[in-house]
Amino acid sequence: MTTTIKRTDSSDPDFVDLVKELDFYLALKDGEEHSYYAQFNKIAELPYCVVLYQNEKPAGCGAIKQFDAETAEVKRMFVKQDFRGSGLGSQILKSVEDWAKELGFKYTLLETGKRQTEAVNLYKRTYETIPNYGQYEEIEDSICFKKSL
Repeated sequence: MTTTIKRTDSSDPDFVDLVKELDFYLALKDGEEHSYYAQFNKIAELPYCVVLYQNEKPAGCGAIKQFDAETAEVKRMFVKQDFRGSGLGSQILKSVEDWAKELGFKYTLLETGKRQTEAVNLYKRTYETIPNYGQYEEIEDSICFKKSL
């Protein structure tokens, strides 16, 4: 199996298609709360996106955006169902973290829903759990993480 990662932006057609699948998956997982989260997950202006390809097929994606002067927020992390369980999520995460570091950020942070158990398990391996930040402060089903790069 050949794995490649392409750096792109949120206008990339493969990124857009993967995000559509992600949003459908999240709508199922989040239920009634999905519309609240969806407002924070617009992709119109994400300049730093990656698409991971497995044998030239889009298998997953991720992105970062500036949170503050020292911190990039990890967004739109997703691996298609057929490709899960083979470490691709870790590769995508490392790729966006490396890009954040190249851009001069010292930290990455992110939010995920407690119901996204695969994502929570992935982030717990290398991230520190932090108090919920920003728009997620009062959301019980959110869990937030931060990492020094």
